[in-house]
Amino acid sequence: MTDVDPAATRREEAIVRADGSLDDTTRPRVSNGEGRYQAGEAGQRLVRIHDHLREELRQLQDAFERVMAGHSDPAVARSMINQLTMRQNYWTLGSFCASYCRVLATHHTIEDEHMFVHLKAAQETLAPVLGRLEQEHEIIAAALSRLDAALVEMIQDPARLDGVHRAVELLADMLLSHLDYEESELVAPIDRLGLQI
Repeated sequence: MTDVDPAATRREEAIVRADGSLDDTTRPRVSNGEGRYQAGEAGQRLVRIHDHLREELRQLQDAFERVMAGHSDPAVARSMINQLTMRQNYWTLGSFCASYCRVLATHHTIEDEHMFVHLKAAQETLAPVLGRLEQEHEIIAAALSRLDAALVEMIQDPARLDGVHRAVELLADMLLSHLDYEESELVAPIDRLGLQI
């Protein structure tokens, strides 16, 4: 049995809404509140990396929708070929999800261990934002683990496709919100400080 850290549970409850999405009203802010910052060269690199993650998330959602459409087609039961195709789609989706999870986890690790360290050293006022972003990285990692578990369940029992759907949609909601927050708070300081990422 795993011990649950009550302090960690309280921190997560302060960050995650009842529906599982990230609560943007509790996010610390250091930006001037003027909306999107026009990124310079250094900040644009972070935006491009995030845009790549957004595009891969869209691909993940599209792959899932294709599997879902095939699963809901009554003709799947007509022949073994269709079933084998469907099973291949499940495995392909699982493989794509696993790859995306690794890329996203690596991205967050690099931010936590390198970019955030340099930003905090250069501008201490960013500490609350960086702390929140690190917490969100942990929550997103947990969402990725839940997606992985849902995929395993779906491969074992195709009737559990709805669990994957919920996990993909929750991940998309969390990740898109997180990336937007990170850009709104960090692109300007990255540019101002000339941080190379």
